[in-house]
Amino acid sequence: MTDSLTEPLPGPPQPLTADMFGPECPNRALIRLDAKWAWLIIRCLEGGPRRFSELRVPLARVTPKVLSESLRAMERDGLITRTAYPENPPRVEYALTDLGRSLLGPMDAACEWGRRHLGRLLDAREAYERRRAPGPSEPARPSSPTRP
Repeated sequence: MTDSLTEPLPGPPQPLTADMFGPECPNRALIRLDAKWAWLIIRCLEGGPRRFSELRVPLARVTPKVLSESLRAMERDGLITRTAYPENPPRVEYALTDLGRSLLGPMDAACEWGRRHLGRLLDAREAYERRRAPGPSEPARPSSPTRP
């Protein structure tokens, strides 16, 4: 039985080009989604609008400055809206736009892939770490997190 994840593609690979991620490339538009916290912010806003302080609870590892920068960049890219209410004290809410909400399906697919393949990923990491284990006279290398 062959494994579709490791089957070679037919024919030789095409050469990589310097402009493969040029300005006209659609993948360049997704660079913001590669930001470390964007996917988590989208998940936090999935259920509806949230205030900054609400986002800080599940995103406690993110500094307020980085969270603000991420929210601003996502607003610029049209993924979220920022609504300021003229109240005292001021209230600001963040919400997904239709464009931002359109990412939930692909995110669900990526999460499902992760659930299906987590064991294999962790096994591969463990095998890699075993191969890199130092010999008796070498100093120990820091290891990656172990499998739960």
